[in-house]
Amino acid sequence: MSIPFAIRVEHLGKKYLLGARHSGQRTLRDALLGRFNGKGSKGGVDELWALQDVNFTVEPGEVVGIIGRNGAGKSTLLKVLSRITEPTRGRVEIFGRTGSLLEVGTGFHPELSGRENIYLNGAILGMRKNEIARRFDEIVDFAGVARFVDTPVKRYSSGMFLRLAFAVAAHLDPEILIVDEVLAVGDAAFQQKCLNKMGDVARAGRTVLFVSHNMPAIKHLCPRAIVLNSGCVAYDGASHDAVKVYLSNALGGADRGSVGMRFENPAPDANRAFEVTSVEVLDREGRLKPALATGEYARFRLRWRAAEAMRHAGVELGVYTPEGVPLIQYSTRPVADVDLDFQPGENSIECEFSQFPVAAGQYYLSVGLTRPMLEWLYREDQFALFDVEPGDVFNSGTPVVSSRALMVVPHRWLNQTTRHRDIKER
Repeated sequence: MSIPFAIRVEHLGKKYLLGARHSGQRTLRDALLGRFNGKGSKGGVDELWALQDVNFTVEPGEVVGIIGRNGAGKSTLLKVLSRITEPTRGRVEIFGRTGSLLEVGTGFHPELSGRENIYLNGAILGMRKNEIARRFDEIVDFAGVARFVDTPVKRYSSGMFLRLAFAVAAHLDPEILIVDEVLAVGDAAFQQKCLNKMGDVARAGRTVLFVSHNMPAIKHLCPRAIVLNSGCVAYDGASHDAVKVYLSNALGGADRGSVGMRFENPAPDANRAFEVTSVEVLDREGRLKPALATGEYARFRLRWRAAEAMRHAGVELGVYTPEGVPLIQYSTRPVADVDLDFQPGENSIECEFSQFPVAAGQYYLSVGLTRPMLEWLYREDQFALFDVEPGDVFNSGTPVVSSRALMVVPHRWLNQTTRHRDIKER
């Protein structure tokens, strides 16, 4: 019997009640508090449709990207497809065993060893013990935890935990693999290893749904992509066209209403426990820069709000092209060795560039708050759209108007017949 489709979604909608403490029946205490606060039975509760009338079909063996700005409904869609969240309306049909990697280590028991968690997760995915045993060595080798496989995972580093979580989800042969962009918390080598593995899964004829802000990865891995915008399907088709639609929507929605080089959060959400509130670009004296040019001194001040204390946290700053190509991706940890403790309320930190290395053009500012190598507390790859102006990078008195490359790196030419000269080359 042939399978008619892998996934079919019809008129899918998901509604959340903002401000609601829980769903289900209200207690007498809830009713009285609402009455005393001047609220009726629905007082203080706003409706948010995270998904609205979403329709699409995925054929067996298709690799489909899901893209869209933060808050577009991507993660909600994956949670519905993974049977973590029930839809408010509509219908979802799935043929095949589904493996999901939405939050790193979901389903892991901290008191159990790596070996025991591999078998536990396999059982949750519906695998038989002999199937898990057949893939066990491959999983352990991919994760690089052979020495610690019989150690409780609560003693694993965050990187080991991450590697094992992905290895289990990707190696236990689900017919459908659903992956949210949790891989971005790993180092570059591990991210590439995971992308290669997903490519292997796709070539094996299994169905893959992949959410990412990495547009080159979407175009490389996914022949087809679905663009979500405010919970609705804005485009469904070839991935290179989908990326164009996504970028045009993102550029149109970018926040340009800044005073000088100060960028406010384009979509503040008071319900978030952690949130970047603004980024300022300062000169050497700590004054707001009116503009930024290639090769100039710049200090980026990030401000964020924390609802609670968080020890050993991290902050990330990045610069992306409009096509989603990362040019700069710096973090307090693990890229640098700066250990941060978030305090309840307002926090700030500064990242200094003696010579800003990005060529003239238009770019996205990316910001993030993390538990390093474990999870994102907040992330926005399109926090602000900003311009870099041409700079006199050759000290010739003439600013470089155009460049064949995106980065400007100080370097030195050495020649035995001439004196050494320090220059900056495009």
